[in-house]
Amino acid sequence: MNKAELIDAMASGAGLTKADAKKALDAFIGATSKALKKGERVALVGFGSFAVSQREARKGRNPQSGKEITIPAKKVVKFKAGAELAKVVK
Repeated sequence: MNKAELIDAMASGAGLTKADAKKALDAFIGATSKALKKGERVALVGFGSFAVSQREARKGRNPQSGKEITIPAKKVVKFKAGAELAKVVK
């Protein structure tokens, strides 16, 4: 499912216009992004939670040359599915 298909599904599921569903989705994405940028955790009970985690620097290999390289540390977003979502996907 891509963004346009998600907007269609949200519009039909909530009885909204596609324009309103797009605004709602964009607002959700914006609010979630701002919270994660601040280092906050976003938890949606039953669905799951988004959190920022620090990934340490590590050694790796260039697949083309086989030469060892250092992969720098960085922050990554992690998602953990909630119990209800995990049950539905099962």
